[in-house]
Amino acid sequence: MISRIDLRGSLPANLRDVLPRAELDVEAALEKVRPICDDVRHRGAAAVRELTARFDGVEIATARVPAEALEKALRELGPEVRAALEESIRRARLVHRDQRRADVTTQVVPGGTVTERWVPVDRVGLYVPGGRAVYPSSVVMNVVPAQEAGVGSLAVTSPAQKEHGGLPHPTILAACALLGVDEVYSVGGAQAVAMFAYGTEECPPATMVTGPGNIWVAAAKRLLKGRVGIDSEAGPTEIAILADETADPVHVAADLISQAEHDVIAAAVLVTTSAELADAVEKELPGQVSATRHSERIAEALGGRQSGIVLVDSLDDGVKVVDAYAAEHLEIHTADAAEVAGRIRNAGAIFVGPYAPVSLGDYLAGSNHVLPTGGCACHSSGLSVQSFLRGIHVVDYSRDALAGAAAHVSVLADAEDLPAHGAAVRARFDWQVPSNVSSEGA
Repeated sequence: MISRIDLRGSLPANLRDVLPRAELDVEAALEKVRPICDDVRHRGAAAVRELTARFDGVEIATARVPAEALEKALRELGPEVRAALEESIRRARLVHRDQRRADVTTQVVPGGTVTERWVPVDRVGLYVPGGRAVYPSSVVMNVVPAQEAGVGSLAVTSPAQKEHGGLPHPTILAACALLGVDEVYSVGGAQAVAMFAYGTEECPPATMVTGPGNIWVAAAKRLLKGRVGIDSEAGPTEIAILADETADPVHVAADLISQAEHDVIAAAVLVTTSAELADAVEKELPGQVSATRHSERIAEALGGRQSGIVLVDSLDDGVKVVDAYAAEHLEIHTADAAEVAGRIRNAGAIFVGPYAPVSLGDYLAGSNHVLPTGGCACHSSGLSVQSFLRGIHVVDYSRDALAGAAAHVSVLADAEDLPAHGAAVRARFDWQVPSNVSSEGA
């Protein structure tokens, strides 16, 4: 059901190349989404409606979800689901509120200060996936950090569903209503990203687009990121588990299965020092998989090239392997799990010990589940309040403070063969500006 890679003996220099990973050819998808995005750019709302009919099989009169549909969805939301969503929102707010940075002013010299101001983007478009599952949790994970950052205008979009009359799933709409979001669209795929990037008659353009999606969403983000800001190009979800002989194979198998449930190309990787644990997990998987609702999907994901069990000699080697893999979600099932977790440098989120499964982070830990995939955790972070803020340096110097820097500015400007830069400083004083100074390069 799941393959093995034996790295005992010595670790290869090219660790990233030998580890399991899903194939996702975003470059190939670019050429397919380019005409879609161009169509939205030139024809606006009409193109969005036609593309929704073509790809989702739904005729929509307007992309904007009516206010009454949001109210109805919240009114009809089951009390248990509502309570769970409200608690998820409460916990997410606690965590994300503490992420907000304060403006900082540094006195560089007397009379000379630099202030770093943190300013939210003006407007964001938040993408919530549709397809095989329903993701009200992604509404929470996108909206809460944007709101806590102070974004003034935000809109949510999710694919139109034929079985719901061309609207997104009611639970998605109810989550939007719980969060006070009243601008929601029934649009998915590349056309949704293009709608936010270019704007239409119905939807004003956004400054930034965030949220996970399929390969077409990822490709559209790559194509349009010069036009609009993006969080990341999210790929298939992935879990890595670093475990030793103390791990419970029932827990490990259950957690691998939980992420494999997302998609047939979801990745589930166990890195372990214990061949006995590997054997026990392999024996445990078939029974747990057969007992799940989505057993075929899970079995395909576990059997794919993106999933596997990796055997290593030591925990030190295991840490090297998971750092090279840079998982979206990394669980630590070892003795002294907190100490081992503290040694990890590359992961979207780290889950410490047997009572912090990824499922907790997906819904109720308070952390964000919009995380870097495909090894991007070695250079990128998950979605946070900071994703929606821009740092602006405000430079405030007095005449005396500038005079104290003028000579150094002139020397550096001449060293870079940009003499007009130095002249711009000297022009503020009674010093003579050399006649051979030109404005070129200023």
